Amino acid sequence: MKIAVVGCGALGSYYGAKLWRDGQEVHFLLRSDYEIVRRRGVEIRSPEGNFNARPRCARTPDEIGQVDLVIIGLKTTANVQFPILLPPLVGPQTAILTLQNGLGNEEQLAKLFPIDQILGGLCFVCLNRIQPGVIEHIGQGRISMGEFQRWPEPRTHDIASMIRHAGIPCEVTDNLARAHWEKLVWNIPFNGLGVASSAGLENFLRSSDVVVEKLAPCLTTDKLLGDPRWEMLVRELMLEVIAAARAKGMNIAESFVDTLIERTKPMGAYKASTLIDFERGQTLELDGLFLEPLRQAEQAGATTPRLRTLCAVLKAVSKIRASAHGS
Repeated sequence: MKIAVVGCGALGSYYGAKLWRDGQEVHFLLRSDYEIVRRRGVEIRSPEGNFNARPRCARTPDEIGQVDLVIIGLKTTANVQFPILLPPLVGPQTAILTLQNGLGNEEQLAKLFPIDQILGGLCFVCLNRIQPGVIEHIGQGRISMGEFQRWPEPRTHDIASMIRHAGIPCEVTDNLARAHWEKLVWNIPFNGLGVASSAGLENFLRSSDVVVEKLAPCLTTDKLLGDPRWEMLVRELMLEVIAAARAKGMNIAESFVDTLIERTKPMGAYKASTLIDFERGQTLELDGLFLEPLRQAEQAGATTPRLRTLCAVLKAVSKIRASAHGS
């Protein structure tokens, strides 16, 4: 297949490199890393084995042209670029697979392209971009993918088969919306509290408004689970997300909380993507990961006081950090 990867950070680069190694024609749409990747390729460092990938590199989508599959690994803060980056890549038969976090990404794509071309994928993987053109794969890598508002078509199973052939565990879900909420059960507490912990525990324990005067160091996943007070907040947030999903008609078992926590413990001192963005002074993915889930939860009648507080704290610390970086 001719594949374009749009958003070549840790996630897009890793999956794109694996597909390239398996013999697919992979094109990376690059900006700041263009020269480095064009000269040296992408270095993947992984416990499964290190390798160097040499995808074709382009600065503009017009250089790539129409492809069979577009893989979107952009931060959701860059979704405003969809109308510029995607149309030159998309023909009548092109499948568009967004691997982005949170809610609302497929809906934004559906404003530009027919629904039957849009796929969504949830990635369960530990990755870091440690320098330009160098990706550290810590563990896992499974993708759960499905059709947007549709039952999986044969094409979806074909793409999943191609992904599995590249050594990436991949399953097809017949309920993409539920899969999104299942991913949020992990993402909201660990991405959110990883950053919000910099505002201190008291903001989650008091009943008054959020007050953030100065920022402390953020907490990695091991520290969140190593302190009983933070672990309790992790669990409470997970249960609120599950309650919201249930209010929307998606039956996720409460035992899923224990399953996710046990999966997280072996990650060690893992920094979720939102924490990394925060430490780098980058704009946080607040809308898709936190604010939109809160809006949908409240619209469905779910009670989510911890999630509401988390969103307020994230807004506050994001504002402080943006001010510190002069933006």
